[in-house]
Amino acid sequence: MIKVSVIVPIYNVEKQLEKCLDSLLNQTLKDIQIILVNDGSQDSSANIAKKYVVKDPDRVLYFEKENGGLSDARNYGLKYATGEYISFIDSDDYITENLYNDLLPYMDQKYDLIKFKVAKVDEKGKIIEKNYTPEFEEKTGEEAFDILYKSDVMTEVAWGYLYKRDFFKRNEFEFAKGKYHEDFGLVPLIILKANKVASVDVFGYNYVQTAKSITRGNKETTYKRALDLLYFYDEMINKIKNYEISNKAKENIKIYYTNCIILEVDNLEGKEQKQFIKEIRKEILMEKHLMITGTSTVSWKDAIVRTIAEASKTIDYLSGVTILNQKAKINGSKITEYYVDLDITFLLDRDRK
Repeated sequence: MIKVSVIVPIYNVEKQLEKCLDSLLNQTLKDIQIILVNDGSQDSSANIAKKYVVKDPDRVLYFEKENGGLSDARNYGLKYATGEYISFIDSDDYITENLYNDLLPYMDQKYDLIKFKVAKVDEKGKIIEKNYTPEFEEKTGEEAFDILYKSDVMTEVAWGYLYKRDFFKRNEFEFAKGKYHEDFGLVPLIILKANKVASVDVFGYNYVQTAKSITRGNKETTYKRALDLLYFYDEMINKIKNYEISNKAKENIKIYYTNCIILEVDNLEGKEQKQFIKEIRKEILMEKHLMITGTSTVSWKDAIVRTIAEASKTIDYLSGVTILNQKAKINGSKITEYYVDLDITFLLDRDRK
């Protein structure tokens, strides 16, 4: 039985690819599936990848597709994953030979999500920084997120976790195509959806920091990165409405996303920074609640409509309404007054609270 399907998107990494793939073939846990997705590379990456199919045809799958970006390549690879767990590896990084074997005891406990520790290394393999993630077992997704987002670790990186495949596919998770910060847009939501999470004392992933990875790119790219954070904030707000999670968890994830967006301001300069601040003020709004009792002599529906209309005269950004309770006053056998208790939600700009 295949324990882990490892998805490796490949794009113009001829100098780093062999080290990445050697680290996979040399895993002490042999029950792994290695899915290589060539995302339209224009260097010799394809030839290098194909050599590994020849070396281990039973475990290595190779696919080629037009360039669609990291998210698209990951989503493509997911279609062919058959392992009990899924792992994502960036093709310019590498892992230690015992990583999956060390994680095997936790896989056997059927966790939805297993977080392990990562190290940031330079191109020569020298450790720059180790990610000391808080350790825990048997936590719900809400509990896990509450711990992780407060710990200032790389909570949102996709390659820092093992994902139970049936959990991943059942929830129809996929990475957003054509967006920067694709992990930021998905991984925190995956954590909240999980029923059983562990964060374990296993080091094994080496994130290679190069001059290219440090560079943010030109002004246009940097501003696009910032706007994509706002896009994911808006997506998150819409998605968690349907999540069966506590109000505290919803507030935690809003705070986490908001803090990440505010930090992005420092990566911008001049007019791009000013424009991004305007976008933040426009997009990141605070949700408030107002409890109102409405009345009508006609019907409960009329009571609701009249109450909402009255509230809209003084509240600018109505966003929803929940019916909390319905009552009626009866005189003889006839209803003479309809009462309805409403929870009206509205959005308040942070500068106006």
